[in-house]
Amino acid sequence: MEPSLNVLGGKLQPCSMDPLTGFYRNGCCDTGAEDVGSHTVCVVVTAEFLAMSAYLGNDLATPRPEFRFAGLKPGDRWCLCAARFLQAAQEQVAPKVVLDATHVSALRIVPLELLRAHALADPKD
Repeated sequence: MEPSLNVLGGKLQPCSMDPLTGFYRNGCCDTGAEDVGSHTVCVVVTAEFLAMSAYLGNDLATPRPEFRFAGLKPGDRWCLCAARFLQAAQEQVAPKVVLDATHVSALRIVPLELLRAHALADPKD
């Protein structure tokens, strides 16, 4: 795994333990060579984002018990693929971002200014 730093240069904070998120399902948006999708942006999902994702073929709201996935609902935190976040921003449906829980490698795909523009006012929300 790559160093666990966030986009602000500090220690990467957990994104969500319930639902359990992250490429490695450790609650953090850690990444490594195996994570070709760069699941590095910690977001708070919205109904609009979930609808867009389903439309594009990645239904994150429907439970998938075979993968131990309960499905996401608005307000859940989730480690999102950086490219999907960028696409959502371009479509005006980007969810809010938790900067201290977003892995620094997300910056390879998403500019920091764009992440900041969608940042939660209070990361504890």
